[in-house]
Amino acid sequence: MTTPARQLVVQGGGGFLMEKGSALDRHFLAVTGQRCPRVCFVGTASGDAESARYKFYEAMAPLDCRATHLSLVQPPTADLASFVLEQDAIYVGGGNTRTLLAVWREWGLDAALRAAYERGVVMGGISAGMICWFEQGLTDSVPGALTALRGLGWLAGSACPHYDGEAQRRPAYRRMVADATLAAGYAADDGAALHFVDEALAEAVISRPGVGPTWPQRATPRNALPRACSPDQPSRSPAALRPRGARGAGSTLPRRFASASSTGLR
Repeated sequence: MTTPARQLVVQGGGGFLMEKGSALDRHFLAVTGQRCPRVCFVGTASGDAESARYKFYEAMAPLDCRATHLSLVQPPTADLASFVLEQDAIYVGGGNTRTLLAVWREWGLDAALRAAYERGVVMGGISAGMICWFEQGLTDSVPGALTALRGLGWLAGSACPHYDGEAQRRPAYRRMVADATLAAGYAADDGAALHFVDEALAEAVISRPGVGPTWPQRATPRNALPRACSPDQPSRSPAALRPRGARGAGSTLPRRFASASSTGLR
């Protein structure tokens, strides 16, 4: 049996928590390779806020998917590992990354998510849901400061969401990468998403003009301009390369980034 691809789709900002009818939501569903994927929202970072859950269900309602959520305030089951494995995609909302990581570890959800990831469940999210998967990230978890935080370490390097959306993010990230407080990594504007396949960057997509990713002190992809996606033309799915199950049909990966010798910093 072919091993399914491990996929992570992380957003600097945007999606249903920040935009109405975002193309990034459709892209996230498309990469599962399923015609009607089961997608689960995890709102731990916001304290399982009802407002974030409402936005999730509102955004998913017109799309071809089966939506649910996982709250650790009111868990749906004692067997979280089985619940996670039943999904095709897990979307992690924004909020306090430090709290998210502590609560996940207390409940063992980090291990359950890892097992599901290894079996082809697509992982991803926005803001805290971007940072948590990396070795390190730039977080505002401590009030009044942007600080370095150690993440789960599934993806190498560091992460910075809201690169263009918050005035202090860009200078703070550049400074911390330059002085080695943070490892070199990936920054994403609001409206930009990075798609990793088997822990390697496969593509970047944007939901609106003028935004994108950047790679401070990292080898810059040769095709550095991200591909725009729209509600009418969502991303094609690399899941078809090694699909998880056979409930739906995927398509081919439209483009892979190749490393180059130059560096990217803006």
